[in-house]
Amino acid sequence: MRLGILIAAIALGTIAVAACGSGSTTVGSTERIWDPDDSTKVVKTDDEWRTQLSEEEYHVTREKGTERAFTGRYWDHHEHGNYHCVCCDNLLFTSDTKFESGTGWPSFYQPAVASNVGEVSDRSFGWNRTEVICNRCDAHLGHVFDDGPNPTGLRYCINSVSLTFKKE
Repeated sequence: MRLGILIAAIALGTIAVAACGSGSTTVGSTERIWDPDDSTKVVKTDDEWRTQLSEEEYHVTREKGTERAFTGRYWDHHEHGNYHCVCCDNLLFTSDTKFESGTGWPSFYQPAVASNVGEVSDRSFGWNRTEVICNRCDAHLGHVFDDGPNPTGLRYCINSVSLTFKKE
């Protein structure tokens, strides 16, 4: 009986390890390249994130920081293409939905793929806001507000440092 339970536990552990590795390729001993079409959750330790990200990228995406307005690389960016998560390369927004909000941060009226972006209630600093996160790696991206343009009326106010851009 105990041997059967032990064998079942080992089998389940092997399946879990195999499942965690799907969708990624190990390069060298630490770096991973993620398939943008794969929705497998990306989970890393703080040390792994610190190794991968710059100090500012880590602060904003992993510690829910905010870059100063009008300082990010994409607030006044007008090229045609796609904006991806700096942490896991998940497709987040397209230039087709980017608009000038006057806030000093890149603003979009909708995500490229709704399921790639999550929303979390944020009551920090005595405000009631909605935090925007990457659904693949839980990176903090910014906040969403209900003062955007048509067709959605939403303004996804996103930190440039949480994004990478891929020109089409």
